[in-house]
Amino acid sequence: MILDQINQPNDIKKIAPKDYDMLAAEIRDFLLQKISVTGGHLASNLGAVELTMALHLAFDLPEDKLIWDVGHQSYTHKLLTGRKKDFDEIRCFGGISGFPNRNESRFDAFNTGHSSTSISAGLGLAQARDLLGQDHYVVSIIGDGSLTGGMAYEALNNASQMKKNFIIVLNDNNMSISENIGGVSRMMNSLRTAPGYNGLKENVSTALSRIPSVGEGLVRRISNTKSSLKQLFIPGMFFENMGLTYLGPVDGHDINQMIHAFHDAKRLNRTVVVHVMTHKGQGYAPAENNPEAFHGVGSFVLETGKAVKKKTSRTYTDVFSQVFCAMAKKDSRLVGITAAMPEGTGLKLFHHLYPDRFFDVGIAEEHAVTFAAGLAAGGLKPYVCVYSSFLQRAYDQMIHDVCLQNLNVTFCIDRAGLVGSDGETHQGLFDLSYLQTIPNMNIFAPKNCYELADILRFSAEFQGPLAIRYPRGTAYEGLKEFREPIQYGKSEVLYEEQEIAILAVGSMVETAYAVRDALKAEGHNVTLVNVRFIRPMDQALLERLALTHRIFITMEENVHSGGFGEHVDAFCAEQELPVQMINIAIPNMYVEHGSVDKLKHVISIDAEGALRQIHNALAGRSEE
Repeated sequence: MILDQINQPNDIKKIAPKDYDMLAAEIRDFLLQKISVTGGHLASNLGAVELTMALHLAFDLPEDKLIWDVGHQSYTHKLLTGRKKDFDEIRCFGGISGFPNRNESRFDAFNTGHSSTSISAGLGLAQARDLLGQDHYVVSIIGDGSLTGGMAYEALNNASQMKKNFIIVLNDNNMSISENIGGVSRMMNSLRTAPGYNGLKENVSTALSRIPSVGEGLVRRISNTKSSLKQLFIPGMFFENMGLTYLGPVDGHDINQMIHAFHDAKRLNRTVVVHVMTHKGQGYAPAENNPEAFHGVGSFVLETGKAVKKKTSRTYTDVFSQVFCAMAKKDSRLVGITAAMPEGTGLKLFHHLYPDRFFDVGIAEEHAVTFAAGLAAGGLKPYVCVYSSFLQRAYDQMIHDVCLQNLNVTFCIDRAGLVGSDGETHQGLFDLSYLQTIPNMNIFAPKNCYELADILRFSAEFQGPLAIRYPRGTAYEGLKEFREPIQYGKSEVLYEEQEIAILAVGSMVETAYAVRDALKAEGHNVTLVNVRFIRPMDQALLERLALTHRIFITMEENVHSGGFGEHVDAFCAEQELPVQMINIAIPNMYVEHGSVDKLKHVISIDAEGALRQIHNALAGRSEE
C-alpha cells in the first residue's frame, strides 16, 4: 500500500505523482475504517482528501502555515503529519483531538473549532510574518458554509489591503452542516456554474477582433480597463471588486490541477482567493447521498452506513422538538431560528410542519439573535435554538439588541455543559457565567425531560428574555414524581430536612440525588433543591434554609467562575448568612475531548468526585 509510506510529516512529497489518486483512495479507506469505529466528522473529511494532499504537496510545512476553518476537515492533514498511528483513539480521552490543536503538533498552525475564523487568523499570521521579516506562505482554508458568517467578510475586507502574499482557499462543497441557504449560497452557485474564464476570454477576444477597423483596438481598450474582460463575464468579480485576486473554479478532486493553481497563487504579492470545488462525502455513497447525516457520526456499519447502536431513548433535543411543534400548532406567533443546524437543534420537524415560521440564517449566530430581536419587536415570539458553545458568539447582540429592550426572545440552549468528544471548542461550560452578567436575562435549567416540557410551555406566555439550558444526550426521566408547577423565580424543594442543603442546577440534580443518598447513609440530614431558575435567584428560599442548615452545597455543570455557586456565595456573604459554602463545579479550565462520563469523573463532578470534594471541605481540606 502507498499509505504505508506515509508515517512522518512530509512523507507525501516522496510519493510519485502517478500514485496520487491511489493514495487518495487509500486515505479514504483508512478514514472510513477508523471513523466507523470511533465516530467523528466524516463527510467533510472525505470531501477534502485531494485538497489536503495538494496543499501538502504545494507548500512546505510547518514553515508554511495552513489554517483550517472550523477544522472538521483536518483528519487527512493529521494523517499526513505523522499522526496516523493515533487514529484509533481520535476524540477519545487522552487521544488526539478531532480539530487542529497547536499543543498536539507544530503542523497545526492555529486552534479552530468554530466557523468563519480562518481568514482573520491567517491574516494575522501573514501580517506577523511581514512585520518580523519572515518569508513563508500563509494559507487559510474556508468552506462556502463558513462564508455565511459575518466575521469572514470583515476579514476579507481587511485582507484586500495586503501588499504581500496571502492565500485563501475556498473549499466549496455547497454545504455547511446542512445545505447552504441565502444570498451567499446563490452567489456561490453562480461561481460554480460559470464557464471557464480562459476559454471565454479567448472566444470573446477572437469575435471582437474580427470587427473591421475597430475590432483589435476595442479588444485592447477593454483589456486595459480596470475591469477588463474578466469584469464583464466572471462571477468571481465578487472577490475581485473587494480588491482580491480570484483564481478558479478548480476541481477539488484533481490534485495536479490544484497544485498548479496554488503555485500560481504563490507568485502574487497580494491576497488571492483560490476557489476549489469539492464533493462532501466523496467516495462513500451513504455520505455522498446524505452528507448532513454523516457530518458527525457515531460508530457505524461500514458496508451500509447504518449506526451500530440505534438510539432507543429520547434526547433533550427530541423533547424540545416534540413540545415546541405542539406549542406552535396552538400559537401562530411562535417562530424558530437556527444558525445552520436545524437537525442538531431539533428544528427539522418544525421546518417540515411550519416552513413559513422557520428561519435558517446560516452560520451567523450574531445575526440570528438580532434578527430574533426584530421579530420580537414586531410582535412575534421567536425561539433561538443554538448550542451553548456557539451562543457565545452573540454575547453583544444579547446585551444590546435583546435584553436592553427586554424583548420576548427565548434562547433554547442545547449542549449546555460537557458535550464529550468534540472537546475544548465545543464544551458548553460558560453560558451560566456570561448569561448572568446581562440585565433582564432570565435563566432556567430543567432537572429532567418533563421539566423541559413544562418550561417550554411556560415560556410561551412569559414576557422578556428567557434562556433555557439543557444538556446533550439522553433525557433524564427520573424524579418524575416531583413536578410542581413552575413559578417565576422559584426553586423546587424535592426533600427538606436540616443540616446540609444541596442546591443543584439542571443536569446536576440527578447527580445530587445520588450524593444525597450517600450523605444520608453516613448519617447526615440533607435537603435537596432543584434550583430551576438560576436567575432570578430564589433568595427567599436561601434565607429560609439558612435558618435550619449550616452547609450549602451548590452543584452545576458550568465553570466555577461566574457560575451559580459563586453568585450564591456572594449573596450569603452580603446577607451575612451563617452557612459554610461548598461549590461543586467545573474548574476554571478548558476541558479536552472524551466521553461525558469520563470527563465528569476526571474533573470530579460525578457523584463519586462530588462526594470526595464534600468530604474534603468538611474536613478542612482542598482537593488537589
